[in-house]
Amino acid sequence: MIFDSLRNAPRYFGVAASLRTALEYLQQSDFARMDDGKYTLDGDRLFAMVSRYRTKLPPEAVWESHRRYIDVQYVVQGVEWLGYVPLERPPAIKTPYDANRDVIFYEPGTDTLRFAAGQFAILYPEDIHAPGLAADGQTPGDVLKVVMKVAVG
Repeated sequence: MIFDSLRNAPRYFGVAASLRTALEYLQQSDFARMDDGKYTLDGDRLFAMVSRYRTKLPPEAVWESHRRYIDVQYVVQGVEWLGYVPLERPPAIKTPYDANRDVIFYEPGTDTLRFAAGQFAILYPEDIHAPGLAADGQTPGDVLKVVMKVAVG
């Protein structure tokens, strides 16, 4: 996982061309003016999902990982907690891998990061994550977030 401020995005441009494209898209777009939904940049190889939602309480967390996509998550407005566990020490699998949805669901983990407006996280297939958690663990809040889906390989 990479976790940083979008102003530092150029540091990561050399990791992969598709990640550079995703980060540049995040830097150049005015998501506050965009409708929720899917925005395709390169077919099923690179696309953005813009969403506005209320964060959820930790017991409602959905812990997941993906195999075919890297998530580049970016908080545009608001603040949330992002649950994180490296795949090398995973919690128990709750629902096995679903290839159609590219997702595995896990029992809850315990580690979280404060994820605020202007920050992004690059979550690789080996990064189990639970996005959208209430920032104080008790009070849901409003968030505008973009999730870039970047095909692996």
